[in-house]
Amino acid sequence: MEDEKEKLREDQDEQIVNDAFQHLLDSYLASRHRKKVDIITKAFNFARQAHKGVRRLSGEPYILHPIAVAQIACEEVGLGSTSICAALLHDVVEDTDYTTEDIENIFGPKIAQIVDGLTKISGGIFGEQASAQAENFKKLLLTMSEDIRVILIKICDRLHNMRTLQSQPANKQYKIAGETLYIYAPLSNRLGLYKIKSELENLSFQYEHPDEYNSIKAKLASTEAKRHELFDQFTAPIEESLRQMGVKYQIKERVKTPYSIWNKMQNKHVTFDEVYDILAVRIIFTPDKREEEINECFNIYVAISKIYKSHPDRLRDWLSHPKANGYQALHVTLMSKQGRWIEVQIRSDRMDEIAEQGFAAHWKYKDGMEKEFTEDENELNDWLRTIKEILDDPQPDAMDFLDAIKLNLFASEIFVFTPKGEIKTMPTGCTALDFAFSIHTFLGSHCIGAKVNHKLVPLSHKLKSGDQVEILTSKSQHVQSSWISFVSTAKAKAKIQAILRRNGREIQKQGEEILSAFLKNNDIENSVAVADQLAAFHESRSREDFFQSLGDKTILLGEKDIDELHGKNSANGVSGWRRLVPFLSKGKAKQADEQPDYFIVPEKFNRKKPIYINDTNISQYRFRRCCHPIPGDDILGFIDTKKRIEIHKRDCPVANKLKTSYGNRILDAKWDMHKRLFFDATIHIEGIDRVGMVMDISKIISSQMNVNIHKLTITSEEGVFQGDIEIRVHDREDVKTIIDQLKNVEDLQEVTQTM
Repeated sequence: MEDEKEKLREDQDEQIVNDAFQHLLDSYLASRHRKKVDIITKAFNFARQAHKGVRRLSGEPYILHPIAVAQIACEEVGLGSTSICAALLHDVVEDTDYTTEDIENIFGPKIAQIVDGLTKISGGIFGEQASAQAENFKKLLLTMSEDIRVILIKICDRLHNMRTLQSQPANKQYKIAGETLYIYAPLSNRLGLYKIKSELENLSFQYEHPDEYNSIKAKLASTEAKRHELFDQFTAPIEESLRQMGVKYQIKERVKTPYSIWNKMQNKHVTFDEVYDILAVRIIFTPDKREEEINECFNIYVAISKIYKSHPDRLRDWLSHPKANGYQALHVTLMSKQGRWIEVQIRSDRMDEIAEQGFAAHWKYKDGMEKEFTEDENELNDWLRTIKEILDDPQPDAMDFLDAIKLNLFASEIFVFTPKGEIKTMPTGCTALDFAFSIHTFLGSHCIGAKVNHKLVPLSHKLKSGDQVEILTSKSQHVQSSWISFVSTAKAKAKIQAILRRNGREIQKQGEEILSAFLKNNDIENSVAVADQLAAFHESRSREDFFQSLGDKTILLGEKDIDELHGKNSANGVSGWRRLVPFLSKGKAKQADEQPDYFIVPEKFNRKKPIYINDTNISQYRFRRCCHPIPGDDILGFIDTKKRIEIHKRDCPVANKLKTSYGNRILDAKWDMHKRLFFDATIHIEGIDRVGMVMDISKIISSQMNVNIHKLTITSEEGVFQGDIEIRVHDREDVKTIIDQLKNVEDLQEVTQTM
């Protein structure tokens, strides 16, 4: 009976696998690529045999995952047979006994190179202090700078993992979602994969903040009918005008995703009802002649601005100078008859396809053949060069490396002119020094200033779109450590750090010699542990920083250091770790000898189960000031290097880096509090000043809500005031209730929670 059940299950699985592969072939045959069905079938049969008998956590046959990744690569990114084969084979080397050489012998060097780029590495690139994730990401980028298909298939792989994330335990969900939001969503955006970027953001948001996600989805559903009505009323006269012009068009309703709505609510401190740009309108037209499409965009703009008034400051022209990811469109914001500003995006069908699918869509407008990805794609050229330069100089720290890469991923662009009138695309917020480094490292490292529009400006001067920039240099100028604080591009940061490190190595060497001589004179054995102990005693970030400080004489060794090494300082409370218990008033640090015991994670600790924080055990966890979590916040745990557990908000910037770099140390954490302890929270208020305002505010908080005001700071200028109220509350629910009550106070215009 059991054998029959097993046989039936195997037959069903085989049917599901065959159907999935047939769907992939059908999608491929419907594309404009060359029809290399044989090699795709060969790759499928090879992968099916290699993964035979293996199942995913969800219970389905493992081979369905590579087929799904290949399906996304083919259908949603528009890639051809080489990429489809690499997607089918992407886990073979990692999960089975086959090697890259085997793949090369059977499928050739190109497919083998891509598969190798997608295979996780076992050896370390950064050394011990780095994480596997950062190492693997670095390898991915190394291969990607040779063949961009590596990163495109990796994004397809990540998208399928996110779509099937429900089968993973919560700590893994936070790790994968955090990594996705920190690295893969901005990467997708940079490569022009807008649809995939939006889906990755949404799925990450859904797993990290399920309550907020469901709440926004419900609100979007309840306001859908009203949005449709507004869309119909707004577009009716536009459609009439386009018909009269004889334009072949379609008009689409574009609704903001739950993630982008939530993001706006967080950044602007507004409620769902106050997010006004949830609806946008997209006009997509097919031009009679391809070369006329830019003129056609402007003709449509002129026609619709006769119907509605346009916002003078919100015209965005990405037609003549597309974004670095190839995006082209004309954005205009119009005032509807209902008194609402509505953004209208005007683009041709070609521009629309590139906006949705990214670089792969470019090929459809070439000769329909599968192209090799090369650096001839101008939009990618500078970006890939920047990545190569960062990779040429390995960062000592995984976090620094990820930050350096990420710096340029999200950046929106400005256009800057050289003295000869050549255009250079730079990230928004960049400085004259960033511009100098973007042209040449020598120019950057000897830069003393710049002329912007023929006026002399300092290195830190921020550039604006349309500026003409001339860099001034001097041979006597050398890289300064202060430059790091104001440059904003990954390239400039990486180059400055590399030069400083090169200079710093000599100083560090001197520091090591100073320590060695000091220890020898005091009959103390020189060891790594001793150096680490003194580095911690002097509050240096690392051993290398400590040696640097010794070398440049900012730390001088003496009697106190000998006492520290002999353990005499700790008893007096001079040395040792200090911490803040989250519900104590700010600033009152407990000394090491008063410190409660932290929970130390044992060797065989089940990391898949959530930890519960309650009134009794809360002091056993470390609460970091980076995000100030209080009960009611979505939180996670992180096991630090001393096996203690730190608690962070799930959307804390520090936690995002930890998820990306040290994902295997992330834990699911939940609150189990009973409104006994108090926590600090801050509410920001703004409004029109009047007599009795402070009394009305304090009456609501103290009398009605029975909450203790810890500190109240208000400044008033020309009849307008703003201020912060620090209160002691049990949880986030208390804060929300107080904010809701304060919104009823007359003349109080804005009430937001800051911490």
